[in-house]
Amino acid sequence: MPTQLVILAAGEGTRMLSDRPKVLHEIAGLPLYAHAIAAGAALDPERIVLVLGHGAEAVRADAEARFGDVAIAIQSEQLGTAHATAQARAALEGATGDAVVLYGDTPFIRPETLVAMKAARAAGHDLVVLGFEARDPGRYGRLVLAGASLEKIVEFKDATPEERAIGLCNSGVMMAGVSTLFDLVDAVGNDNAAGEYYLTDIVAIARARGLSATAVTCPEAETMGINTRAELAEAERIFQDTARAAALADGVTLVAPDTVHFAHDTWIGRDAVVEPFVVFGPGVTVETGATIRAFSHLEGCHVSAGAVVGPYARLRPGAEIGNDARIGNFVEVKNAEIGEGAKVNHLSYVGDASVGEAANIGAGTITCNYDGVFKHRTTIGARAFIGSDTMLVAPVSVGAGAMTASGSVITEDVPDGALAVGRGRQATKPGFATRFFEKLRAQKAAQKAAQESTGQE
Repeated sequence: MPTQLVILAAGEGTRMLSDRPKVLHEIAGLPLYAHAIAAGAALDPERIVLVLGHGAEAVRADAEARFGDVAIAIQSEQLGTAHATAQARAALEGATGDAVVLYGDTPFIRPETLVAMKAARAAGHDLVVLGFEARDPGRYGRLVLAGASLEKIVEFKDATPEERAIGLCNSGVMMAGVSTLFDLVDAVGNDNAAGEYYLTDIVAIARARGLSATAVTCPEAETMGINTRAELAEAERIFQDTARAAALADGVTLVAPDTVHFAHDTWIGRDAVVEPFVVFGPGVTVETGATIRAFSHLEGCHVSAGAVVGPYARLRPGAEIGNDARIGNFVEVKNAEIGEGAKVNHLSYVGDASVGEAANIGAGTITCNYDGVFKHRTTIGARAFIGSDTMLVAPVSVGAGAMTASGSVITEDVPDGALAVGRGRQATKPGFATRFFEKLRAQKAAQKAAQESTGQE
């Protein structure tokens, strides 16, 4: 049975005190709303509908860039969660199967939880609600069960003392057949103090119609909503703690775990070593046995087995580091392949380039890849030796086994096995330095004497 995702992401998030829509704030390098979509991906959704309101165009642009096939519905007035859900109707026209309603500011719902809800639907329940046992139920809505049957959701202010004693609380996440969901939403009224249409009301409506409803439970941490900067920071901490623990359990050595920062999709192989204060941006894969040394920053890159990166290295998108290669201190690599066993050990920039196996890139080497309009490529052959402080003005190639002299500016291709020297001839003038400094010191002494004679010293 197909599944449709409805992500409610129209809220302004005024408590964030931000010019950005709340759901564009990030945890582990991924916007809040995208975490909900990532969880829903476990159900292999047929359609994904984002219900947007505040900052809709910014969220739309981000969603189209990331996912492409996400449908957008607009909630022009924020009139409650049932009203928001109703805006997805047109985007789900003709859709069948189940619809699950998630929230763009609730990033930690696990795929396994949604699979459990799907199983409850498959077992014959018309409506499935996600609940959690709260440490402090406070003012959460309570789920009132009779056996496995969910009778109603009662808000705290309307609950009896017996109902307030219930610890099972409502997360707001729901699943029902597509047509059933919208039929129930159509019946929701707004006869309440806020004048809003609440999605929670569909439980009572479903039961009154003789439909079956049940609850699936999850840990409270999964239901954490983000409404403030403090909650955003706490969510980041929770994510990082979980990611670090998972890496350690998978056989990764984290020398100082609390100092390592992961992205949502960081993948590190067993027996890799990550030293303190390493930051992983999105899109990083580190293979078995690699070492990422302290104070390095990686994003959008692939580090192969046995490679060593850092300390103080930066790998930018498109960096491919080969087996047993070395990327040293204060080296930046962007959109470049570093071949097996190649070395770029000191103070260099390698961008838009291909470096062959076992090549050695001397300290201070720069691939001059940008002419102000276009990017150009540099190709360095296997076992080439690039002298320190070489400027490689792309497009240019250095052949296999070739050399460049230190301090050279290379503007023409260098054949295999050749030596290229691209620098001015040294001129040595005996005694010049002595005479030059004597002249300068005499000038300085004359200036001082003049100031003293006029009382201006």
